[in-house]
Formats: sequence, C-alpha cells, structure tokens
Amino acid sequence: MARRAKTEDIPETDRQEGQPHPRETFALIGQDVTLARVARAIRSGRVPQGLLLTGPPGIGKATLAYRIARYLLRYGATAEGPADLAVPPDDPVALQVAAGAHPGLLLLKRGLNPDTGRLMTVLSVHEVRKLAGFFGMTSGAGGWRVVIVDTADDMNDAAANAQLKALEEPPGRAMLILLANAPGRLLPTIRSRCQRFELRPLGEDELARELAARAPDLQPEDRKALARLAGGSLGAALALSGEDGLALAAEAERLIGRAAAPDIAATLALAEKLARMSEGVDRFGRFLVQALTDRIHARARAGAPGLDRWAALVETLARSFARTGALHLEPRQTILSAARAAAAAARGRAL
Repeated sequence: MARRAKTEDIPETDRQEGQPHPRETFALIGQDVTLARVARAIRSGRVPQGLLLTGPPGIGKATLAYRIARYLLRYGATAEGPADLAVPPDDPVALQVAAGAHPGLLLLKRGLNPDTGRLMTVLSVHEVRKLAGFFGMTSGAGGWRVVIVDTADDMNDAAANAQLKALEEPPGRAMLILLANAPGRLLPTIRSRCQRFELRPLGEDELARELAARAPDLQPEDRKALARLAGGSLGAALALSGEDGLALAAEAERLIGRAAAPDIAATLALAEKLARMSEGVDRFGRFLVQALTDRIHARARAGAPGLDRWAALVETLARSFARTGALHLEPRQTILSAARAAAAAARGRAL
C-alpha cells in the first residue's frame, strides 16, 4: 500500500501567510444557512455518497469540509454531536486533523511535478488513484473514512473518471467531499452523484469586520478597499492585504484613468513588476476589469452616453487575461495590449 502523505508532503497553496490553515480553522464565517443544511444531511444518518461544496475561492469551502470531516471522524453520521457540527479544538480527533495525521482523512489536491518541482496545473489521476488504497484500509476506531478533494475542478479527464468510479462504488462509512470553484467543469455524472451545497460570497461589511479581527494593523479605509476588491472572498481579502493588493488595485485605476493619454514608460514598468509576481498578472487583470466595471456603473447611473465601447472593452480585457492565465502567455504583452485597448476606447470620450 502506498505511503500516506503527511501534511509537510503537500504544498499548502491554500494557507495565507500569518493565518491558520483551513484544517486548523474552527470558525466558519457568514455561511450559517449552508452549514445548517449540511448539518441536517450529516446528522440524519442518511448521508449521500458525496458532498459537493461550491463557490468562489476563499469563501470557506475548505474550512467547511474540514468541519464536516472532524464531525464524521468523531461522531459518525449521527446526531450525537453538536447541531452545528462543531468539534472542540482540543478534541483528539481535531488535534489529529489539524496536524494532518488522522488515519481516517485523506486530502487529494495538486501536487508538485517531480521533474520541475513546480505545482502541477491539474489534479492528476495518480493522486485520485490513492482512493483505492485508502478505501481498502481497515476503518479506524470511529469507523469512518473521509476524503477531501481540493479542488475537484482541477482534475484532468483521467482523474475525473477515476473519481467517478469511487462515487459509483463507495464503501460503507466513507464520505467524499469535493470542493469546486467552477462546478460546471465537473462531469455531469459526478455532479449528479453528489449532494450540492453552495457557499455565498460575504458582504463587504462582513468582510471588513473579519479583516479588522484578522489584520488589525490595516487602516479602516484599507479594510474597506480590500473588502470591495475581494469579491466576497475572505481568502482573497487576506491575500491582497499581504501581497501588494491595494497597490495593484491603484495601478489598475491609474491605467484606466490615463487611458486617453497612456504613459508607456509607466506601463512597461508595471508589466515588468507584474511578471515577477506570483499570480500578479491574473490579479491585476481582475482589478482592471473591476475598476472599469465600477466606472461604467457610475457613469450609467449619471446617465452618461457612449458607454458601449467601454462595456466591450470589459469583455475584451476579461478574455485577454483569462487566456494569458490559461495558456501561460507572456504577461508583459498582455499588459501592453490592455493599455492599447483602453487607449483605443478612449479615443472617443474618456471615461
């Protein structure tokens, strides 16, 4: 049987610097309705063969998945535990899960490419095939085995088919918890075999309050700005607070603001900076689209004419940055192309 991966073997791409990992997080923010629905399903004793937790990145899917896992490993699919699926942090099960050492829990996610040492772009069939060995093990004292797939929409075709087989032939007292940012990418047969629970984006006020607790050094105006930029994602807000997020957002505003008279030297310097940043181009693209969309909405409310070309620019930019990320294209060219497209739109009336 293959060796179980320990926590330190798995790249923790979902850990925010200075923040607890989802498996160490016990508070689920802003998802009370979804949590209540999940709890009813788990505590009924008639749990589905798979759970599908959906929603944008960073809104609590992994935190909820680990909460479910702790409860099942501690109480099983019974009503013996708390109605909110809470397991105390000092409980032996919770301590094992937090350490990544519980024998009844398996995490499947993208691993490192052994040839390059870089994070793989897909969740491979090699990872998903670990299910067979895991489900073949004798159950622990609690009798339950839980698998968290983070995220299922990272699976390639071979991995998805292997995952489907596990859902079609699940062992007793086993739970597959699939996380998906874009559930439409999953095979329809996988979606149909899972009970789906959707997590909602958090409100800006809710995000700002949580940022005040988790990042108390931030100024109130910065917290509000991050809450607006994060799209309802606490994870995104925390990442932006520590990765020049506000500075990138300001650069996006400047690019749109000077669209009629672009500063080529400044644009080139920005492109060079983004090229050196992890996910810098992708993040800047989202800020640029958001900044332009906000301006269009403001002008539309004021009754301004001639917004069609700016709306078309939003679509152009969104496609361009998505293509750059998906195909790993040259980021500098994408930034320069964005500046030229904004200048072309500005040849009429500046926004």
